[in-house]
Amino acid sequence: MSHPHPELGPPPPLPEGALRIVALGGLGEIGRNMAVFEFDGRLLVVDCGVLFPEAEQPGIDLILPDFDYIRDRLDDIEAVILTHGHEDHIGAVPYLLRERRNIPVVGSKLTLALLEAKLTEHRIQPVKVEVAEEQRRAFGPFDCEFFAVNHSIPDALAVAVRTPAGIVLHTGDFRMDQLPSDGRLTDLGGFARLGREGVDLLMSDSTNAEVPGFVTSEREIGPVIDEVVRTSSKRVIVASFASHIHRVQQVIDAAERHGRKVALIGRSMVRNMGVARDLGYLRIPPGLIVDSKEIEGWPPDEVVLICTGSQGEPMAALSRMANRDHPIRVAEGDTVLLASSLVPGNETAVTRVINGLTRWGARVVHKGNAKVHVSGHAAAGELLYVLNLTRPSNFMPVHGEWRHLRAHAKLAALTGVPDDHIVIAEDGVVVDLVDGRARITGAVQAGYVYVDGTSVGDVTEFALKDRRILGEEGFISVVIVVDSNTGKVTAGPEIHARGSGIDPDRFDEVLPQVEKALQENAADGVVDIQQIRRVVRRTVGSWVSNTYRRRPMIIPVVVEV
Repeated sequence: MSHPHPELGPPPPLPEGALRIVALGGLGEIGRNMAVFEFDGRLLVVDCGVLFPEAEQPGIDLILPDFDYIRDRLDDIEAVILTHGHEDHIGAVPYLLRERRNIPVVGSKLTLALLEAKLTEHRIQPVKVEVAEEQRRAFGPFDCEFFAVNHSIPDALAVAVRTPAGIVLHTGDFRMDQLPSDGRLTDLGGFARLGREGVDLLMSDSTNAEVPGFVTSEREIGPVIDEVVRTSSKRVIVASFASHIHRVQQVIDAAERHGRKVALIGRSMVRNMGVARDLGYLRIPPGLIVDSKEIEGWPPDEVVLICTGSQGEPMAALSRMANRDHPIRVAEGDTVLLASSLVPGNETAVTRVINGLTRWGARVVHKGNAKVHVSGHAAAGELLYVLNLTRPSNFMPVHGEWRHLRAHAKLAALTGVPDDHIVIAEDGVVVDLVDGRARITGAVQAGYVYVDGTSVGDVTEFALKDRRILGEEGFISVVIVVDSNTGKVTAGPEIHARGSGIDPDRFDEVLPQVEKALQENAADGVVDIQQIRRVVRRTVGSWVSNTYRRRPMIIPVVVEV
């Protein structure tokens, strides 16, 4: 199996007639999916999504792919193809379109509608190209064919990209639910036909490659949700992804059967369900939906609330309810249903929310104690099925952490793909398809780009490190006034601390050490401000470390007179 190496350098020029593929996100991680195809000097982008921050990235709102690789070649982009409407596939499109607004954006009807609603907030009017399954469309040298795939959001697509270098099938996110709630099956016949034509490279969803068998059908969740609504004596609060239209439909159907009104809570939930309803993907009986502001006036046993926050996001509606920071007040006897799978890394946040809700007397139903969610991603049995249908000459697992990619690579080997034709890449690794063979040929920059409020890319890893230190250890400031000519201290030092957990009276112990170090510094004729700061930081830092075994941020403030 071909895999990345830390010492990979820039790739060589792309040979004539060859296809280059560079993933700028989505490999070795769950999210930030973006792949760039290059042929004959032209580019095609498949997906452009975001990654959501973890606890060690304080203050960050979103994480984007690094566009540096294509920034100087924006005019070479023929189109951006979106496989479906989840945030980890469309969330970064507004930031790419800021750099070139007229890039054609290609996707299904629902995907484009969800994107357009998002772009309205950025005041961008996209150039849309709507496609559907069983359609074929050329974008420059890229001849693209689209296939229906079943996923946890309607209207998802796989795409086959044809060039003279060969056929690449990118599955997008998919599963093989044989009884989908919307009746839309993954086009296995289309995959088989493509396999007979000859798939030169298969790029396939790896999220559930470690899970044996086949995923449970979506239809099995409906009766569980119905039972929760039927047996609840007071309000039912359902937390789900704002894009999970199938799940919201099941909740609406259950509410209708049991005579309850429904309120949608959260801006993204209201926006997405409005789009889905207008396009006919969501059936809402007349009079069933009520305004969230009126819901407190309804009897508790006659309402269902559908909100965001199933992953414990601190600013989402459910987390705010758990913290008593929301107009909706969770009360004794309420039932809260977490109708989503747990995204890896969110376990602690979700547990905190569950405990907070339970504290106020709610019964919390979640994946750990009831069958309230099925994955939107194909398990190992389904992945083997697709590998056997398509019989690819080369295989590249995508969309997954390292363990998922390697597990998927092993499945490919079991179906007969030669080890030296299996490419395990990571973000930024360059894969060239030359003469029917896929190989790693180099690497480009593909780091994280952080969004913090209106700032994009200004926050660096060093800034995040400072934030973590401040959050975990606090800071100590040391203020001194020095003579600019001699370097001698004329006032101070004064020491102040916040969040360090150190008794201010204890700083009397270190003041003599700081004064002595500064006197020695002045005696040596040092007047450089940076050197004086280093002496102060080193002296105070050593004392704190030796005395308290802590490492707060030391901030020397040197004033020259």
